[in-house]
Amino acid sequence: MRATTIHAAGDIRLEQVPDPVLSTGRDAIVRVVAACVCGSDLWSYRGVRVPKAGSRTGHEFVGVVESVGDDVERVSVGDFVIAPFYDCDMTCVNCANGVSTSCLELSWWGSRDHFGGFADGGQGEFVRVPHADGTLVKTPEYPSEDLIPHLLTLSDVFGTGHHAALSGGVGPGTTVVVIGDGAVGLCAVLASKRLGAERIVLMSRHESRQALGREFGATEVVAERGEAGVDAAKALFDGIGPDAVLECVGTSASMEQAVATVRPGGTVGFVGVPAEGNSVPVQSLFGANVALRGGVAPVRNYIEELLPDVWGGVVQPGRVFDLTLPLADVAEAYAAMDERRAIKVLLQP
Repeated sequence: MRATTIHAAGDIRLEQVPDPVLSTGRDAIVRVVAACVCGSDLWSYRGVRVPKAGSRTGHEFVGVVESVGDDVERVSVGDFVIAPFYDCDMTCVNCANGVSTSCLELSWWGSRDHFGGFADGGQGEFVRVPHADGTLVKTPEYPSEDLIPHLLTLSDVFGTGHHAALSGGVGPGTTVVVIGDGAVGLCAVLASKRLGAERIVLMSRHESRQALGREFGATEVVAERGEAGVDAAKALFDGIGPDAVLECVGTSASMEQAVATVRPGGTVGFVGVPAEGNSVPVQSLFGANVALRGGVAPVRNYIEELLPDVWGGVVQPGRVFDLTLPLADVAEAYAAMDERRAIKVLLQP
């Protein structure tokens, strides 16, 4: 089969690799119908994280079950399924506690899995899913082509935006500032609107992203950054700040801005991947009684909750995909994301 590999910073290739095979009885083979490039994929592409030459890439995909192991009970051949950005069993104590990203048998797509082998990446033609019953969520029926991009966001970005909002305590009548206008930040706007936020401010300097943010529910947009951005955002809330700030970038600067913007006693919900390192201003948290909650989003725990609204068209998070390319052009997909020519790129094998 064909699969995406990374060999060094900026070196993305589509190569022939061995077809996956069933091996444990609990696994399944999924034919990928749609995958995508994530902002977190860019950390290796940019060399911030040094990639292992030839390793698989990609962690978001939806597809059709092609075969299942003898012990698989919840999914069947022919099912259309959504896969979260990691593999989990959904039976251990951590999964039951709502933190499936800490599953006792956790593995990440493209890395060494729990069984000692290397997992397939999501940006390929097929993926072996080690814990088929736990990881995969089947849809009510085979979706329309128009629905597939929206379902794909449940594998990561919409669930991650939802996690940011939940971590920030967003609910009916709350006020929110979202830092980050990438796919996760925009989905955090949409999730905040879905959860009943009264006012949602998006920090963004890009007109196309501002426009989509407003369509997703942002009531105001602030283009300034740094101290000027803090002042502009707080000014919208009588100089005090909002109830919640959702940090969806992952840099020290964005975290400092989040903590400086939220009102005293408010909450910062953070989901930005701190790949470049991050320093939390603990003194500022302490002095203003600000809570800090969040982390890697356990999206598998959210899929069943979010799926009905996505399936029914109540929310349309797949609008973050503003470029669709064939898998053969995966190198261009990475370049477009890296150069901010696209919010998020959908790949069709």
